Amino acid sequence: MKPKKVVVYQVFTRLFGNTNTNNKPWGTKEENGVGKFNDFTDKALSEINKLGVSHIWYTGVPHHGVIGEFPEIGVTSDDPDVIKGRAGSPYAVRDYYQVNPDLAVDVTKRMEEFESLIARTHTHGMKVIIDIVPNHVSRHYEGKNNPEGVRDFGADDDTSVEYDRNNNFYYIPEESFKVPEPLNNYQPLGGENHPLADGQFDENPAKWTGNGSRLAQPNFYDWYETVKVNYGVKPDGTKDFPALPEGADSLDWNAHYDFWQGKDVPNSWDKFKDITQFWLGKGVDGFRFDMAEMVPVEFWSYLNSHIKKTNPEAFLLAEVYQPALYRDYIHKGKMDYLYDKVELYDTLKHIMYGYGSTDNLPPILDGLKDIEHHMLHFLENHDEQRIASPEFAGNPWKALPAMVVSATSTTSPTMIYFGQEVGEPGAEDAGFGDPSRTSIFDYIGVPQHQKWVNEGAFDGVQLSENEKALRNYYSEVLNFTRNSSALMGEYMDLHAFNRSINPDYTDKAFAYARWDEDQRIIVVTNFHDSDSIKTTLRLSPELLQEWNLEKGEKEIQELMFGKKNTMLRVTEEGAEIDLNFGPWESAVFEVK
Repeated sequence: MKPKKVVVYQVFTRLFGNTNTNNKPWGTKEENGVGKFNDFTDKALSEINKLGVSHIWYTGVPHHGVIGEFPEIGVTSDDPDVIKGRAGSPYAVRDYYQVNPDLAVDVTKRMEEFESLIARTHTHGMKVIIDIVPNHVSRHYEGKNNPEGVRDFGADDDTSVEYDRNNNFYYIPEESFKVPEPLNNYQPLGGENHPLADGQFDENPAKWTGNGSRLAQPNFYDWYETVKVNYGVKPDGTKDFPALPEGADSLDWNAHYDFWQGKDVPNSWDKFKDITQFWLGKGVDGFRFDMAEMVPVEFWSYLNSHIKKTNPEAFLLAEVYQPALYRDYIHKGKMDYLYDKVELYDTLKHIMYGYGSTDNLPPILDGLKDIEHHMLHFLENHDEQRIASPEFAGNPWKALPAMVVSATSTTSPTMIYFGQEVGEPGAEDAGFGDPSRTSIFDYIGVPQHQKWVNEGAFDGVQLSENEKALRNYYSEVLNFTRNSSALMGEYMDLHAFNRSINPDYTDKAFAYARWDEDQRIIVVTNFHDSDSIKTTLRLSPELLQEWNLEKGEKEIQELMFGKKNTMLRVTEEGAEIDLNFGPWESAVFEVK
């Protein structure tokens, strides 16, 4: 069977099924509601799958720091002085061997409820991804659910020294941790009285903070709710572990796995290997690795080769923002996919803002062509502004040409963020979270998404006709990408050629060809928000030679939406396609 394009649906698990519309700033879960694993019903999962989704990334599953008691399971509240928001950051994990109790209907059976969600997701033909955050853990890490024989993070550390190879953390000997000085009138929990909100947190000696701050009192904008994990990198940056063999970038994961057998590695390496093996054993199909570039690439070779040994089909996605590191983390670190943020996403964002040019796209796609399959594309995720927010595009329809380019220009996976498909603007004053991004720190509702949820019916009845049309557009695009064999084949730019010979073809248009042995298509988009494109698209001599088209004139079919056929003319001088595109319009033409 030929491979298909992967489509990832990122969903913030705590928010997905919450139907409470109160949205009080800094509200409690009793006031504002909280979603559960069980909210992902068969109907919900069926509708997600129909959208064209192959993988669901359930964000915020491992037990992270949260304000609130869970006496049924002996879990005490985290300290508001070292928690962001009230619901807490999913990237400050408190216990890697358990799930967030907020997500369970019965907290004593929280793991069983997640296992049932995994099984339901699989039943609906989709795979499950969860977060692993290897660079840092919660300041209040408490492994209450460790499997037999697993020692807790830091349990065996020598805290009298800043660094030891097998310490799990870095320390600041003889200094105690101090809560950061607040800025901009910030008060934990919005100023609500809380017995633990006293400006203190007991940590002695102090540990380095998650973003690498070596201050006993980190700054307010440091990741002060977390502590940095030690992977055997000395404070001076030198490495205290085996180097990868010569030519490691050309070796497959099996060879990497073999290389690490019998090697003495730092204790933190084994801890995260055991954590990922635990979740694979639960049926999880892959991981999204937070801030992977802050962890040495040798560790990723070790971890990912062990994951692949257990499940060769595991989906491994990493957050890496430095293009100079991409190839090392793919080839040496054995990552399947990296975020394509700082090049493709940022460029598309500028175009959506209205001041960017499509002339900047071909160099990006060309520069990444050797690793194009590994660069996951997105227009929203939990870190980025919502497209529909006034601070970004202000109108979700402006993103449609960018969505087409993001989904069809390479063989890489496409990812959308829940609510994107119905135009969620992220406008809530949630508390800790800032408007324009859906808060990951607060108990909050997601209004546009809640219209689609419709009190758990998951039928979109509350959506306006415009919002239904937007969701249908995403469904058309994503399902097309899943079923087009050409999108797993070759790519050729047509933009630069047309810009050089055709004055009517502007830098708000973008066109390219995709093909394999079974299908040949031409993708055309118009990013302009008010002007139409009425011109002819010329096929480059290189494409004509590749496709060996017969001379003559014929109608060609539009595949993605099935609504806009056009004419292709092939002569001795070349070939051209008639274009008549309105604002934000895109099409995919099949050339048989």
